[in-house]
Amino acid sequence: MCPLPPIDRYGSDVLGGDWRAPRNGRSTPLAAEPDLVVEEVETGWVGAVVRVEKAGGMHVVHLEDRHGRTKAFPLGPGFLVDGAPVTLTPPTARASAALADARRAEGRTASGSVAVQGARARVASGSRIYVEGRHDAELVEKVWGDDLRVEGVVVEMMDGVDDLAAIIAEFQPGPGRRLGVLVDHLVPGTKEARIVEQARSLPGIARHVKVLGHPYVDVWQSVRPERLGWQQWPVIPRGTSWKHGICAELGWAHATQADIANAWKRILGTVRSYADLEPTLLASVEELIDFVTEPDA
Repeated sequence: MCPLPPIDRYGSDVLGGDWRAPRNGRSTPLAAEPDLVVEEVETGWVGAVVRVEKAGGMHVVHLEDRHGRTKAFPLGPGFLVDGAPVTLTPPTARASAALADARRAEGRTASGSVAVQGARARVASGSRIYVEGRHDAELVEKVWGDDLRVEGVVVEMMDGVDDLAAIIAEFQPGPGRRLGVLVDHLVPGTKEARIVEQARSLPGIARHVKVLGHPYVDVWQSVRPERLGWQQWPVIPRGTSWKHGICAELGWAHATQADIANAWKRILGTVRSYADLEPTLLASVEELIDFVTEPDA
């Protein structure tokens, strides 16, 4: 009979090996290549990488779930791939180049227009499109920028519409110098509606000025709510800053102006093309572009 092996009364060395390692293993770096499917640990959001961009001084990864909804998350740790923790890093140069080539091959701009390959931006024409603020301008640039450069149309900010009549008069519209104006929250009975009605009554401008708008409290709201994981934009109580309220609903920081700016970058980052915007905004912007680029303008 073979003798039994000696019994180890104390077992293995509990301090031996990587005893600090998490249950699922240590996080490993992984490039956030397009179509990589990951899970965000805190929210449980599962989606494929759509793109990575820099917003507010930080890299952000956009993940699209199986319903077509997209959410943005800070690039870095806090993700799982097949149950294993990973730290997402910016995609490689090769992957970025491949994505750019694929977009060029599609032959379409973000507005849905046929892309004009190799075209240089025209010298700016005398006509302009005015919008209320920076966020409006950045959204128009992202979706219609390629088209506007081909047409030689510049988008400028007004910093509000309170002095719209004076702004139009200062522009001096006329033949070859048309002005299109996009106004936020243009609904009957509002202050904006009264200001626009007064501006439209200015003598001699009807052929050279077109003022249109959208019904949303802010241009943020013209982004389809599905891009942020909502069925509809939440209603913010009176007395609460609308943008601050939206950031609070999203669980984003909103104590400073820098926080609000970063929130807008994240929202803007969810916009891939015209299909991510509400039809009312699309119709107004397209009509203004047509107006200021008509041959007799």
